[in-house]
Amino acid sequence: MNDDTLAPQRRIVVLGVGNLLWADEGFGVRCAEALGDGWDFTPPIEVLDGGTLGLALVPLLLDATDVLLFDAVDHRGEPGSLLVARDAEVPRFMTSSKMSLHQAGMNDILASLELLGHEPEHFTVIGIKPVELADYGGSLTEPVQQQVPIALQLGIEELAGWGVEARKRAEGTARETVIAAIARERYESGRPSAELSCRVGDERFLARRAAHAANESDDKGARDE
Repeated sequence: MNDDTLAPQRRIVVLGVGNLLWADEGFGVRCAEALGDGWDFTPPIEVLDGGTLGLALVPLLLDATDVLLFDAVDHRGEPGSLLVARDAEVPRFMTSSKMSLHQAGMNDILASLELLGHEPEHFTVIGIKPVELADYGGSLTEPVQQQVPIALQLGIEELAGWGVEARKRAEGTARETVIAAIARERYESGRPSAELSCRVGDERFLARRAAHAANESDDKGARDE
């Protein structure tokens, strides 16, 4: 019997998670998009946009032998700095809040996998500490955007350690890792400015609220006299 038939099947998953609507929270998705669209891999691997699925990611990882995760991570470094955590190291970077900025952190997902009797052989997180999250509808900040190519190289090196060869795809042959509506170029070109989209607040509403507060203050002052 061929020894290859006895070798366990490996399922290698690259996962990018995050919310594109909250500026640097979209780091993981943009990393997965760039990696999946721009590179081919031997043996084949899965590159997925996990978005904000949280614990709904568990079924996607149940039979994964190796997982590489890109995410926005609340680690103790400076904003815009990268973190690489592997296997048992991942929970060590937990704070009193979540390691991930999503409702369910990676520790919750790993714990769920363990309860279900599955633990990947390798689980690596490549994360970045966000610079900005409050810019609703905004893009990645410049410091975080500059770290994306570095994060991708770290990911490719990690995959190489798992026996995966990466080859840059030829121009014009990119695939779609994320749905077209939120692909980076379309999202950036169609996104209105902060002023037009009132990402920092609608001045008309804020002005009315300020006027209303001022009137209430005047009325209270008149009653107190």
